[in-house]
Amino acid sequence: MNNQVANTQQITVKQFVNMNSTKKRFEDVLGKRAPQFMSSLVSIVNSNQYLQHVEAASVINSALVAAALDLPINPSLGYMYIVPYKGQAQPQMGYKGYIQLAQRSGQYRMITVAELYEDEFISWDPLMEELKYETHRDKDRGLNEQPVGYFGRFELLNGFQKTVYWTWQQVDNHRKRFSQAGGKNSDKPKGVWAKNYNAMARKTVIKDLLTKWGPMTVDMQTAYSADEEGINDEPRDVTPEQNNEQGYQTKAILDSFDQAQKEKATKETSKTTKKATKATKKTAAKGDEVNGTSESQEELFPDGTITPHTK
Repeated sequence: MNNQVANTQQITVKQFVNMNSTKKRFEDVLGKRAPQFMSSLVSIVNSNQYLQHVEAASVINSALVAAALDLPINPSLGYMYIVPYKGQAQPQMGYKGYIQLAQRSGQYRMITVAELYEDEFISWDPLMEELKYETHRDKDRGLNEQPVGYFGRFELLNGFQKTVYWTWQQVDNHRKRFSQAGGKNSDKPKGVWAKNYNAMARKTVIKDLLTKWGPMTVDMQTAYSADEEGINDEPRDVTPEQNNEQGYQTKAILDSFDQAQKEKATKETSKTTKKATKATKKTAAKGDEVNGTSESQEELFPDGTITPHTK
């Protein structure tokens, strides 16, 4: 088992992408856009040294989640991220990804989420859901200037409206409690949270808003289930666990690929056998015709030779 694990760990994302079985999985989901998506995946892994050291199969599975939701995985776009965590890769939604899925439902008249700074915030009434603020979007904000809070709001076509407001401390407490890859139980953010705190804070607010109060479409349910930061007391790792009974998922994918190759070889052998049998029957029939009889020459001598026809 240890040798098998060592061998499967050596498989890279690029090698997986070049497998026919992997290509087919992406083509089934994305169609003609599959080659471009897979090329993007390889580029992202090549530019991220942390993703290069996680199990390649988990990277493929995370990418398939994004493909199923039809969201780009380029981290600079902010729709969906593939993040490393304890030797595995996990899919993590960005706030733009949640907004994109909500827009596709065709049920929203308006969706917005943003941060507020101290000179913008006036008051928040949670009972009446009234947020008063004065924006200064044209003001230069220093890299170290921290927002005082984040708000999200939507209005459906049927007239239903909902507004939420989270203080910066509420957002950070959420990160500490639930975000495994973002620095759970740590005062210092990690991973995507460390690189772009405000974007992840917006994601936290808009996700809570849409999944609690908005229409839960199939895509939204899929995104919520796959997202690394599912809200529960014990956030689950959505990637398969390594154990001695089940082995690595890499091994399963390789076995699947090998099985497909074996089935293909079996079919080709079967075709060849059928052709040979058909040719033999045709030749035998022709021989009977020459001998002036339609009987099958099946009677054998003890030594295995065919009894010749006699008249």
